[in-house]
Amino acid sequence: MSHFEFKTEIPQAEFDAFASSHALSNLLQSYNWSKIKSNWGSMHTGVYQDGKLVGTALVLIKQLPMGFSMFYIPRGPIMDYTNSELVSFYFSALKKEGRRHHALFIKMDPAIEIGKYPSSDQDRPRNGNEKLVSSIEAAGAIHQGFVLDLSQAIQARFASILDKPEDILQAMPKKTRKLIKEAEKRHLEIISGRDELLDDFAALVEMTESRKHVSLRNRDYFAHLIDTYKDDSIIMLAMCDPGRILAECQQKLADLESQIAALPENQKKKRFTLEEQKASAQKDIHNIEEIINTVGSDRPRPIAGVLTVKYGRSCEMLYAGMDDRFRRFMPQYKTYVENFAWAFEKGCEEFSMGGVEGSLDDGLTHFKDNFAPMIHEYIGEFDLPVYGLLYKPAKVLYEKKRSQLKEA
Repeated sequence: MSHFEFKTEIPQAEFDAFASSHALSNLLQSYNWSKIKSNWGSMHTGVYQDGKLVGTALVLIKQLPMGFSMFYIPRGPIMDYTNSELVSFYFSALKKEGRRHHALFIKMDPAIEIGKYPSSDQDRPRNGNEKLVSSIEAAGAIHQGFVLDLSQAIQARFASILDKPEDILQAMPKKTRKLIKEAEKRHLEIISGRDELLDDFAALVEMTESRKHVSLRNRDYFAHLIDTYKDDSIIMLAMCDPGRILAECQQKLADLESQIAALPENQKKKRFTLEEQKASAQKDIHNIEEIINTVGSDRPRPIAGVLTVKYGRSCEMLYAGMDDRFRRFMPQYKTYVENFAWAFEKGCEEFSMGGVEGSLDDGLTHFKDNFAPMIHEYIGEFDLPVYGLLYKPAKVLYEKKRSQLKEA
């Protein structure tokens, strides 16, 4: 008979050593994620089996009216879910701790993958881990279903994730490689950093918020992220030089006009080709002049950016922004691929571009498919009631406030 011991606060080094190396490792279960969610209370819980750490969970605590609270374990707990004795012990110990905090219920969504497939695979094959639902429910939790919509859960149940390829560029679809080459022809430069790029990155995210009518995060939040994760975080910006692009387009047009003027009259086919190229160059000049007039400057400027954090074997692209006035340059493609390279050079085995709708047929999914990811399908959310009689009314209240909890 194993001896289990539950602790409410595991030292950071020990916690991260276990959580970051586990098969269920996830950034949202890193020790420092509690610092990012500083408007919640937190506990860094763990279970020891015969003196060895065998399970951890960052538990976030949300204060509710009338002295109640709720516990939330994002993408956790991290443990062996085939060990029913361990799962039952942890849930029981956590419920006791929940009563001390007057928690109405405990919500969790462990990073258990039940399927991995391309978005185009309509069969959506599963790996058998969905059977763990019954064993987790046997320990007292209530599965919230295999929901499809992003709005139905705190964390997305489907995510676009790129496994580390032997050659990043060759792993990309032909269309994506072509767009990257187009970006390079436009001399788009990717710069990376942290604090010194915060202002520009926050401005790009704000543009995205305005365009999509969504609320993301502000500069202070991004600063907090990179200050917390330090060298395991990065901001990358795509820089564009409109003045240089215009000058090159004008030079190209002048060269074409010289070639046409010098062309003998009998070379009609060659003339037709040059005239087509001339029309294309004129269009390019018109487009870049239009952009310069719109932004009011031809000076170099950031036009797209991403903020990424590494934890364990994975990297998470948390936020991205773009100046839509430069959308013709497709800056995301070169930015994303260089971001992948950074993560894999730091030892990551996979790169998550974040959640997508379970329909796998929306614009966001199709955009992310340009980078050859696989869809990772997760097991979903569970509720662990603490006070049986209060669970149903508390659940009704939670459903009304779910969107606020996602943003918090």
